[in-house]
Amino acid sequence: MDKKILKIVFLGTPEFAIKPLEALINNGYQIVGVITSSDKPVGRKQILTPSPVKILAEKYRLPVYQPENKDELLEIIEKLRPDLAVIAAFGMIFTKEILDIPKYGFLNIHPSLLPRWRGASPIQSTILAGDKKTGISIMLLNEKMDEGPILKISNLPEGQAHGAGKSQISNLYYKELKEKLSELGAKLLIEIIPKWIKEKIKPQEQDHSKATYCKKITKEDGLIDWREPAETIEREIRAFTPWPGAYAFIEGKRLIITQAEIKNNALKIKRVKPEGKNEMSFEDYLRGNPNKNFEKYL
Repeated sequence: MDKKILKIVFLGTPEFAIKPLEALINNGYQIVGVITSSDKPVGRKQILTPSPVKILAEKYRLPVYQPENKDELLEIIEKLRPDLAVIAAFGMIFTKEILDIPKYGFLNIHPSLLPRWRGASPIQSTILAGDKKTGISIMLLNEKMDEGPILKISNLPEGQAHGAGKSQISNLYYKELKEKLSELGAKLLIEIIPKWIKEKIKPQEQDHSKATYCKKITKEDGLIDWREPAETIEREIRAFTPWPGAYAFIEGKRLIITQAEIKNNALKIKRVKPEGKNEMSFEDYLRGNPNKNFEKYL
C-alpha cells in the first residue's frame, strides 16, 4: 500500500513521542489524526498547557483529539477508521474492540528491550538498575501491558556511550537517554512500517518468563536515602532529573541534586537547586549554607 494512501493515527503525549511523529510527517505518511492527553495545569500558576505532541501536531495542522476515557477513544478511532495506529508513550491499555479497528493493528514504540521493563517507567528503571544495555522494541499492541508480539528489537548503538570503556548508557541522565531512544524509535518505525504492511515481518512472541516490570514514578520516589550506596544515589540523580528530582530536606527546605558523579567510589555532588532559587554549584551552595554533614560530598 502506498504511504500516501495508508491512513495512520498517531497516539502519544510526551517529548519521547515527538521524533516518531516527526518521522512519519517527514516521510510523507498520511496522518488522519493525532490522539494525545488533555491539556494539563503546569507550574506554580497552574497554566493550562498542551502536550508536546499536541504542539507539534498543531504546527503541522494535523487534526488533534484528546479523549478523556476509553469510550471517547473508541468513538474517535471508529470515526477515523485508520489502516494503522502508531503509539509512543500514550499511557492507556486498549480494549479488543479498539485494537481490532485498524487493519494493520497498533504498533507500539517501547523504550526498553522487552520483555525487560514492561510498564510506565522503562527509561528511569534502566538507569536505576544500572543496566549495561537498552534499546527500542517495536511491538504489536494487545490487551495486556507491553505483552504483545515483537516486530523488531534494536539495541542503542555502543558508539553512543559517554567515555571510552563505558557501557552505552553509563553516565547518561534520563533526558539524554530518552532523546537517544526517541531517535532510535523514529528510525526503526520508518524501517518497519513498509515491511509490516507488505507482510515481510513475522511477529515473535515475547518470552513472558523473563518479564520484568516497572511502576509509575511518583514525586516521593525522588527523596534520597543517604544510607544507600553511593552508586545507587548517583543512579537516582540521573534517573529522576528533571522530574521528580532527586532531593533532600535540609533545615526543612528542599534541595534538589541536579548533577553528581562517582569519584574514588564516593558520591560527589556537582550541582544543586535550592528551594526557591536557581541552580548553582554545590560548592557555592555550601559556601552560603555551611553543613558539615554534606561537606564530604564536595
